[in-house]
Amino acid sequence: MQTANTTAIVTGGASGLGAATAAALAAAGARVIALDLAAACEAGPAVDAVTYVPTDVTDEVQVRAAVAVASEDPQSPLRVVVNCAGVGMSARILGRGGVHDLALYRKIIEINLIGSFTVMAIAAEAMAATEPDVEGQRGVVINTASIAAYDGQVGQAAYSSSKGGIVGLTLPAARDLAQYGIRVMTIAPGIIETPMLATVSDEFRAGLAAGVPFPQRLGRPEEYAALAMAIIGHDYLNGEVIRMDGALRMAPR
Repeated sequence: MQTANTTAIVTGGASGLGAATAAALAAAGARVIALDLAAACEAGPAVDAVTYVPTDVTDEVQVRAAVAVASEDPQSPLRVVVNCAGVGMSARILGRGGVHDLALYRKIIEINLIGSFTVMAIAAEAMAATEPDVEGQRGVVINTASIAAYDGQVGQAAYSSSKGGIVGLTLPAARDLAQYGIRVMTIAPGIIETPMLATVSDEFRAGLAAGVPFPQRLGRPEEYAALAMAIIGHDYLNGEVIRMDGALRMAPR
């Protein structure tokens, strides 16, 4: 799949993994529509060829409006979706304060899993209406899981559930959308140096890095972006989850 003269949607595109991916796509010649919450779009980086569209991925109306923006130029068809939007709050099923906040559990599932599905489905509808390229391709969707989908730690019941859902979604989504020439892939990152880690101490960050077999450091958003670009360019990758974690397997806590 070529990115030049096409349009890409990146959710969570104003920071972290999403911002790095949006910048990489723009550098490769794509017109990029970065979706994020309004406050994040205002505070996010200004990158040439990236248009920031305030969007709550849990709101179908807002997602449809954003996809319409991404689909408005017939000379630059929508070909790529990268879902990076997500949250990572933690809580134990039974803690000192009682049972896990059920509203919090629901919120994490709604943002991480249902939000990704909503963007994928609505964008796939728009992709399916475009003319295919010479290989019969109309697009590729890359969702973001986590190694927590496999190695969830204490306090990650909700987060691991949401990311496990992304893993389980990958193959049936690829099979569903194959008839339209749309591939679906998932990246499962390990511990990445993102704004989520900005508030922790250097000592704590070093402890996290020490647990990674090799390279013994935290991952970088640019490495996620590089993998996303490799997936986009590799037409035979479909229906699979790729771990990007330095061979890390998380301990219980």
